Amino acid sequence: MQNKKLRGGYTTGVHTSYAFKSALGTYIAYNELSISKTIKMQNDDLDVTKGCEIIVSISSKVEDLVLNDIKHKPYILNCNNTTLYIYASSGVGIVTKKGLKPPPQYPAINPVPLNAIKDVFESLSLKINKKELFCSVGVTNGVEIAKQTANAKVGILGGISILGTKGIVKPISASAYINSIDQELNFAKANKYKTIIFTLGNTALKKANEKIKNHQNEFYIIEIGNFIYDGINLSIEKKLSNIQLWLGIAKSVKISQGFKNTHNRFGSIDFTLIEDFIKQDIKDCVTIKAIRDKISNKKEFDNEIIQQTKEQLKDWFDIDIGVKIC
Repeated sequence: MQNKKLRGGYTTGVHTSYAFKSALGTYIAYNELSISKTIKMQNDDLDVTKGCEIIVSISSKVEDLVLNDIKHKPYILNCNNTTLYIYASSGVGIVTKKGLKPPPQYPAINPVPLNAIKDVFESLSLKINKKELFCSVGVTNGVEIAKQTANAKVGILGGISILGTKGIVKPISASAYINSIDQELNFAKANKYKTIIFTLGNTALKKANEKIKNHQNEFYIIEIGNFIYDGINLSIEKKLSNIQLWLGIAKSVKISQGFKNTHNRFGSIDFTLIEDFIKQDIKDCVTIKAIRDKISNKKEFDNEIIQQTKEQLKDWFDIDIGVKIC
């Protein structure tokens, strides 16, 4: 029996840029308030935003728009003779703390989606006959959807974030992904690879690939997704116990705090535990990156996180597993 092919999809950022293009085109045609809606397509990702409705509104009058009740600043884009102001509407969050990609007091729209909107705006700007345009981006029931995320904890209030880096959502159905890991482990065992390198994220994967350039027959790399415990457990069951784990610092922190799956859906980092061992006030930090930027001895911090991660893995599996922060 063939495995079911998993459905990929597009990020909220891609859907928003498409809705923006539709709304702007309609505005140019009719010179009046234009509202465009799109439904984020279903896929096999563990994502609470699947099926959400994204709404983009454009007008020459800001009072035509329904804005998020939380006071915020708009992103401002200029091209040719037109200035575009981009606000959050209901359901799109406002950033209230430092340490995230969007700055505080602005809509929670990440740089890549914002650049996609900018590209559309610039491509159509010559057809716009107004000096100022106002845009709002909203998500139906976004406030409720955001309760299933870590947004509030990291300081994004009033809705969800508009995310995206590459535009494509990779499917990560749990059973199918674990089956894929199982198959790769079987291949590694059959071909007598000495070391399994589990990677989380593109940076870790890239660095792992660089490591094995001259050791192709020794190391076998597997992208483990967020399935830390399941993947390592499968490896040990197959008597492949020479394991290395390559990952980012934030994922390492989550493992050190006992998360067997590091997807945000399964919980958030407890920053009070971080504060306890670094003995420094970090109340204004909402990401591990922000903490690292604040402390003076970053190497000591990284080493402590690595050690705590290794201890947690040893507690789970009773073997020593190498940990590398990428």
